[in-house]
Amino acid sequence: MDFDEHVRAQPQMYFRVGRSNPELATRVLENVLGHALHPAARLAPLHTLQAEAKITGDLSFAVRDDRADALDGHGHPQLGYFGSLLLPERWLSAAASALSSRVVVKVWRNGHAFEQELAGLRPVSEPRRTDPQPGTGTRIAFELDRAFLGQHHALTLNLTALDLHGPDCDAPAGPGRVTVTDLREADRPISAHYQ
Repeated sequence: MDFDEHVRAQPQMYFRVGRSNPELATRVLENVLGHALHPAARLAPLHTLQAEAKITGDLSFAVRDDRADALDGHGHPQLGYFGSLLLPERWLSAAASALSSRVVVKVWRNGHAFEQELAGLRPVSEPRRTDPQPGTGTRIAFELDRAFLGQHHALTLNLTALDLHGPDCDAPAGPGRVTVTDLREADRPISAHYQ
């Protein structure tokens, strides 16, 4: 069984709740954000990363962080799952992609940037060059699959289980932080900050 098939068959193994639980969409967001602050130790020291999420619809959100692990030192893309810009170090983003109907990954560093669209975790196209943003980072936009999740699911700002320190982390908090902005009401965005 491929990774994405396993995630769809057993989402509770990745997001702590099953498919029938109306909190699944929020737990997907929560886990992607928690992992952004706690990547593999070889990628970044604990609690140093900045991450932000923008909720754009009941089942759509984008997460941006300040890592560009899918680009090598020369600005060339490194490919991970099924030829995507999601490397194994971003396994929770890959798991979230498996529950999505559409995903757009953008990564940039040192004036180089690539973007790729996925259907679930499967690439629709090869990574293509795009205009870089300032600095270094990765932005992943997810449209969770309503056909898979059902009509009773919607993202909330109730991120009570957001683990900013990871399950085995006993280090004090550092400069890392997460900001979540709910943009569903354009005239009244709501922001929440976590450190």
